Formats: sequence, structure tokens, C-alpha cells
Amino acid sequence: MITPSTHRIVRFSTLAAMLGVGMVSIGGAAAGAKTSHHPSPPRPVPDTERVLVVENASSPASVTIANDYMLRRHVHNIVKIQCADSAVSAANETTTWKVFETAILGPVVDFVEAHPAIDFIVLTKGVPIRIADAPGMGLHNTTPSVDSTLAAIGYDSNPAAERFHINDSGFTGTGWANRFWRSEVPFSHARFGGYLVTRLDGYTVADAIALTTRSLEATRPPTGDILLDTNPGTGYVLINDQPLGIFDAAKPGDPTRTLPDITYNNYNTDMVKAAMMLESRHVPVELDLRPKFVGNRQDLAGYASWGSNDGNFDPKAYHSLTFAPGAIGDTAVSTSGRTFLPTTGGQSLVADLIAQGITGVKGYSDEPLLSAISSPSVLFKRYTEGWTLAESFYAASRFLGWEDIVLGDPICRPYARRMPAEAPTAPHTSRHAPARRRAVKHRP
Repeated sequence: MITPSTHRIVRFSTLAAMLGVGMVSIGGAAAGAKTSHHPSPPRPVPDTERVLVVENASSPASVTIANDYMLRRHVHNIVKIQCADSAVSAANETTTWKVFETAILGPVVDFVEAHPAIDFIVLTKGVPIRIADAPGMGLHNTTPSVDSTLAAIGYDSNPAAERFHINDSGFTGTGWANRFWRSEVPFSHARFGGYLVTRLDGYTVADAIALTTRSLEATRPPTGDILLDTNPGTGYVLINDQPLGIFDAAKPGDPTRTLPDITYNNYNTDMVKAAMMLESRHVPVELDLRPKFVGNRQDLAGYASWGSNDGNFDPKAYHSLTFAPGAIGDTAVSTSGRTFLPTTGGQSLVADLIAQGITGVKGYSDEPLLSAISSPSVLFKRYTEGWTLAESFYAASRFLGWEDIVLGDPICRPYARRMPAEAPTAPHTSRHAPARRRAVKHRP
């Protein structure tokens, strides 16, 4: 379970030695599936024609959001489903496998099989967020998110797809190893299988529509800092090990390859690696290494933190953060996407970040364990290389058929595509470069 403590503070003066940053690699990492290091040829299909919108015709909120997105984004592919309206009650945010299979999965599969150009699927507020009784999928083998289950369409018939089993701290579950994890080439369904599923959602219809507005406004890179707020009490490890591969933690010789969760210090260190990579590209970044939870930052370009799992979490600080159009982020919080309706109590929610201006963010419908949280170094590397919002989040995510929910316009792309010569390379082929810290801001 994601519940870090803050029993020990690591001072930045000792951080370099602890992380082994003298041999830091800021190159890309190996893909989850075998892929070529050569750039893909230019796509003949415009991004907008690769998008399918899913509208719940039983939900006025869903209809409004879908119509707005399709009109302003010039998207024409749509599937209209009918099920309980999740925009009106928390109970409706959960559906049964029977309803999911017949009302949601079936119509979507029928459409994508007839339209092979589809790579992205956009769900809208009003479509349920979780399944209560899925057969052998998700937390406790029953409770995946609707979004992540749709993302794994076709994996069960793909001989290259691998199941994962996880067992840690009393939490067990099953899902699919994401074949697009740490990919070095952009996504297509034809190449990787599955789909990149995102959602336009928030506390209100206006919040969901604002995700589209901000995406359209993000015609150039945001100029604010990307804030990476570590929790030093959980410690740090060697930076070159980040991010850990999907099956790296499995016990040698275990035929089931059952996974424990990754340790908290890995996520901290992945934030440090992300900061060094961004600084090397002259992307403004603030890496915070203090125990204090960071707030009062405006027009941020990106965000990663422990959210309410930080032992020094300050709700006022969290709610004081604002974001520029194009900003994306994630928080290491177990149930940050448990609802998209106004509520009180419980862990911090990504719906608040949407209300505060973020353009794309990842949340979790139920306990995902830390392994499922987006890798900061992969997420921000791909995004600042000119990959789409959806490609960046999914390349940074280990699992499908799990608890993940990605919020935002999948084809948002504020950063210019890098030339092939600047494409990432795997660590075993790249030259290690000494870490540079002078442009990484460390706020007092």
C-alpha cells in the first residue's frame, strides 16, 4: 500500500553520493515490447482521426462533454453507449462486469475492429470509472478501472502479451504488463496492441470541458516550472536503476513471476532522475528535497508528488498550486481517482488538480500499489520530446487492466517533436553523462 513515512531526512549535500549521480544516464530506457530504435515513418493519419469518443447517451453531462470535444477538436468517431449515469451519484461510478461487457466493451470493440486507424479512446464524464466484479482482473482480481480494462482490449488474444500477478502488504491482483511501457517509438494499436484510453472528467461538466480548452490553448510549451516534490523521509537509491522494469522485482525462478511492490525510495529517486533530465534539456524544473510539502506555486508546467501520502502533507498547499495550459502530472496516492464527484475526507484527489488548472493527470480508482504510479522520468521525458499526452502517460505506466485512469485530451502535444537524431536511446547503448545540478531549482 502507498503509505510512506517520514522517519529520516536525506540532506541534498549527501544526495549525490547516495544516488551515484556521477554516472547518471539521461537516455531513454528499453521498451516494454521489442521495438526498433529507428524512427517510425510519418503518420498518414491525422491525430484527430485516430481518436474515438465514448459518450453515455443516458448522461446529459457525457453528451455535452462529448459534443464539445468533437466540435472543437474536429473528431468524428463516436460510440454512443447506454448505462447508469456516473455523473449523478458515486454509486453509479461503479458498474458490474455484465453491464460493462454488454453496454461498454461490446460496442467499443465492434467499432475499433471496423476502424483500424483508432489508437486513442476518450471516455467522458458519465461513463463509470470502475468494475466491481471483473473475472480475474484488477485489485483482488475483481476491481479494475473501466479505462484500464478498455486499454487492454486484444491483449487476451495477443501471444506477446504477459500477465502480471502482484502480492504486497495484503493487496493482491492480476493485470497485463503494458507492452508500450518505456517505448522509444510512438504508439499505434497495430504495433503494440491495446489502446491509449483517457477521460474528460472532473468535479463538474465545466471542469471536464476545461481539459479540452487547456489542450487547445497549449500550442507551445508552458514556461513555468515542472515541480517534483520528493518525500526525503523515504530515502533514495541508485539513480541508474530508475525506473525499475515491470518484472525486475520478481523472485528468480518463480514461474508465476509474482511481483512485490517497488519500494518508496525508488519513486523519490525517479523524480531526481526526471529533474536531471529536464535540466539537461533546459526545461525549467524545481526539485524539492525538503520535508515540507510544497505549495504556493503558480502556472506550473508539470507536477509529481506524494500528495496526501507525504507525511508533511498540507491540504492548503496542495490546493494553492495552479497550472499553465499543457501541464501534466501524477501523485503517488492510492485512491486519487476514486471519485470525480465532490466529496470530503479521504486521500487527496486529482480532480482537485483539474479544478486548479492542470491539463492532464493520472489517478487510480482503487489501491494500485506504487508500481502503477507513472514514472516521472519517463513521463516528462516523452512529453517534452513532443509525444502526445496519452503516449507520455502510457509509456510511463507499467500496467493495463489495473486501476489507472488518465485524464485529459489524448492528443494534446504542446512540445515540438524532436528530430530523429535526438530520439532517446537505451541505457546500455548510451554514454553516461555526469549529473549537472546548477539549473535545477532547490527552493529554500
